[in-house]
Amino acid sequence: MAKSDWWKKSVVYQVYPRSYQDSNNDGIGDLPGLTSRLEYIKKLGADVIWLNPIYKSPDKDNGYDISDYRNIQDAYGTMSDFDEMLKKAHSLGLKIMMDLVVNHTSDQHKWFQESKKSKDNPYRDYYIWRDPVDGHEPNNWGSYFNGSTWKFDETTGQYYLHLFAEGQPDLNWENPKVRDEVWSVMKFWLDKGVDGFRMDVINLISKPAGLPDGPKADDERYADVGKAVADGHRLNEFLQEMNQKVLSKYDVMTVGEMPDSTPQDAIEYTGLDSNELNMVFQFDHVNLSPNKDIRLGKWNDEPVKLVELKKSLSKWENELDGKGWNSLYWNNHDQPRAVSRFATDDPKYRVRAAKMLGTTLQMMQGTPYVYEGEELGMTNVHYTKLSQYEDLESLNAYKEFVDDEEIVDKDSMLSYLADRTRDNARTPMQWDDSENAGFTKGKPWFELNPNYTEINAKASLDDKDSVFYYYQKLIDLRHHSDLIVYGNYEVLDIDDKEVFAYKRHYKGQTLLVISNFTDKELSRDYGQNDGELLIGNYNDDKETNLRAYESKVYLIR
Repeated sequence: MAKSDWWKKSVVYQVYPRSYQDSNNDGIGDLPGLTSRLEYIKKLGADVIWLNPIYKSPDKDNGYDISDYRNIQDAYGTMSDFDEMLKKAHSLGLKIMMDLVVNHTSDQHKWFQESKKSKDNPYRDYYIWRDPVDGHEPNNWGSYFNGSTWKFDETTGQYYLHLFAEGQPDLNWENPKVRDEVWSVMKFWLDKGVDGFRMDVINLISKPAGLPDGPKADDERYADVGKAVADGHRLNEFLQEMNQKVLSKYDVMTVGEMPDSTPQDAIEYTGLDSNELNMVFQFDHVNLSPNKDIRLGKWNDEPVKLVELKKSLSKWENELDGKGWNSLYWNNHDQPRAVSRFATDDPKYRVRAAKMLGTTLQMMQGTPYVYEGEELGMTNVHYTKLSQYEDLESLNAYKEFVDDEEIVDKDSMLSYLADRTRDNARTPMQWDDSENAGFTKGKPWFELNPNYTEINAKASLDDKDSVFYYYQKLIDLRHHSDLIVYGNYEVLDIDDKEVFAYKRHYKGQTLLVISNFTDKELSRDYGQNDGELLIGNYNDDKETNLRAYESKVYLIR
């Protein structure tokens, strides 16, 4: 089939359905609720909606534990609700990208229910089962959600592998029957008319032969499973088979979530001639400022250093140029809110800072992703009590590091959670200042961020100077500029701790982007006096003078 690169010119808007819009007042966002908000997404200017999982699931990990790939989670509606949503999206010129979660299933999936019945069950080899070694787990891998990656099953006396929660057993991709099942699921949704897939942790599907122990420091209880498993020896083979048997037959967009991947990995899996995927989600920039105590991993409350951020983003921009394609994102359902993490949510500067971040990212080479509420400058919720959290990863981390191992004190851990928890991204969408922010008339499944009375879509749409309309302008600029879409990238003054400046070059034209990441007034001269101002987050231009969180873009002919 003839392929186009429409996805390079697109902007993706991510919807976390549970928190987007509730239509039947049960407190949970749903598909009819999303359908009712499609015009809003169209107004922003986005081209593609990435939908987090909406399949049947016991919801141990908010839908990333799928029990039936061909049916809709009851709380989200019915298949006819999905069909209606897809039809309306397409009528508005919006594409729908589904979440494909095939590294693991739920332990409630019929395949696993069969698999655990006996060692000779036809489905036994759909999952990864191993005998105990010296009376304990088969190897030393530590789960992404804390604890071991192995769970003992009394019935058959073996362990099964789960890189994530116990309720998320890993599929055995070495088994060709498993791969055929996955191709069948993909065709089911593509034949319905969906426009692509975001593939959850897809670089973990090829496990190392023999499942050996991973390296670990003496004071670490478990080996880092990402380093042990990511980018396995058969990954290219599996992705090429996926492309040959499924993806090559449809004009769709694919993005692979790939923790622990490098630019070289990304080129291998998404290179222009690789016949695998279009782009990857990498984690370099969102993994910055980890805790100095390596046992605590990401759990910290230190701000990101601008020089490290510039080096991370610039590395990916430069190394993929002409060889692969970048996914551009600040936040998603697994990350804290962008403005809180990378700038400031101080009410005095929040709007400027949110616009500054939008400018910095949207002007880079790659496909930008906007996470629901980012276009409003939504912030972290800043919880103060453990009882307010819902996220499994956060609760497990608290239990392990505070209760079990006493590595860190309670107050420090609560501060780390407030800064980094995935729950920051999952508070319901803030539509207006009415009760429950217009998200539901029922009891919301999750506590709202109390600042919804000030930060909401209605207020943004009523204010021509809002973050929403600024994002709309950024997206419109990108839609009308090959320089922004295709231009190569040149970072300026990479060691400047206060300002992020870069140029883009294409066919004799240059784009100059300057962003002040501080609340101070600064002066920088990048020759902007010779350029034409395309967009900026202040209503006037003081040229070499940069005000607090000021960001501006110039065209230099």
